[in-house]
Amino acid sequence: MPKKKSPHKMRGGQYSESPAEILAKINQSIDFDRKLYAEDIAGSKAHAKMLARQKIISEKDCSAILSGLDKIKKEIESGKFMFREELEDIHMNIENRLKELIGDAAGRLHTARSRNDQVATDFRIWVRNALKKLDENLAVLEKNILDRADEHAKTIMPGFTHLQPAQPVTLGHHLLAYFEMFSRDRSRIEDAIIRMNECPLGAAALAGTSFPIDRDFTAKELGFDRPMANSLDAVSDRDFALEYLALGSICAMHLSRMAEEIIVWSSPQFGFIRLSEKFTTGSSIMPQKRNPDAAELVRGKTGRVYGALVSLLTTMKALPLAYSKDMQEDKEPVFLADETLELCVLAMSGMVADFKADQEKMLESASLGFLTATDLADWLVKNLGLPFRDAHHITGKIVALAEKKNCQLDEIPLKEMQKIFPKISVEIFKVLSVENSVKSRNSYGGTSPEGVKKRIEALTKE
Repeated sequence: MPKKKSPHKMRGGQYSESPAEILAKINQSIDFDRKLYAEDIAGSKAHAKMLARQKIISEKDCSAILSGLDKIKKEIESGKFMFREELEDIHMNIENRLKELIGDAAGRLHTARSRNDQVATDFRIWVRNALKKLDENLAVLEKNILDRADEHAKTIMPGFTHLQPAQPVTLGHHLLAYFEMFSRDRSRIEDAIIRMNECPLGAAALAGTSFPIDRDFTAKELGFDRPMANSLDAVSDRDFALEYLALGSICAMHLSRMAEEIIVWSSPQFGFIRLSEKFTTGSSIMPQKRNPDAAELVRGKTGRVYGALVSLLTTMKALPLAYSKDMQEDKEPVFLADETLELCVLAMSGMVADFKADQEKMLESASLGFLTATDLADWLVKNLGLPFRDAHHITGKIVALAEKKNCQLDEIPLKEMQKIFPKISVEIFKVLSVENSVKSRNSYGGTSPEGVKKRIEALTKE
């Protein structure tokens, strides 16, 4: 007779057979949740200290548990730890190894705790750390942007709407727009950390525990502000991960927009900037090419972060309280998004510090396309008292004349302008240069070099 398989030790005493091979395969998560080893060990150490403090386990057992967990952490970080798929996840792998090291005392660690509150705690700590790391990386990117904006506070370039030349701006002002976007990304990170910084540990499987535990102690030990107030919510909530993916998606969108501009600006048709060989690649067949691959990949990888958000939203959308095994699918998209965001932020930081601006080409481009037309209309309003709509109409006729003559606005003779509107004087030419146009935009938040410098000073102090 064939030998009967022994029951799987993780399945509980009521089971007499091992799981089907495919169940064992689909059920295991150790391939990806091993990333949580440090958080799991930290959570277990806090739980053990609390159990001993509450006299639920002995000080001797607590000491053995803490020592064993420290040894396991060293084994994992040195590459000596043997991860076993049949133990399903990082939690059982660590617990099993702890038993091998210290014996029965390891079994007491799981008193007043479930894998449900254990994994929720581990994952919260991991996401909190990921948010802090993202914030640190964005701070480096912001510093690089600030440095380049200061360098180019007076560098004139065309500003665009609809990707059509609109009005002259400075490169420094343009760069500061992205600084503001990434600052809001960082503020969302700060808000998310405040909101998620509650500890699930002690919620047990879903209903709490009858043991006299101290949840405030474990919360403070793990750097949380407080324990979560509802045990069902504690084990079934994943909105902290969703919020990370949501703010990460917004941040990725900002990175992608900046990458798009780097791609466009570095093309020969624009020629505004040039990336060095550090951030470009050549062509396999066209030797003249310098492809902005780093920027293109930042733009392309944005979809991964969006996909992670949609994936987890879809997983969570119809789950009843409390825990369901579907929630094992929460970690992989978050891990992938985290890796992607780190790559993209670091790549963008590098490109911002690396690019060389062709100031002459930018100024030349800003001198084309009648970018001071709005200044002309504003002059008619301020100096001749015309309603703006009338000034807009007159300016449109002057622009049409410039197009017909194939010249710029400041190249049209005064007499020709006066044929369109007799009251125009020679003073009009003071506002038709791109330099004067940029200087005149001195309202708060405007593009004037003086305003850009003031904003940089304020941001540097902050």
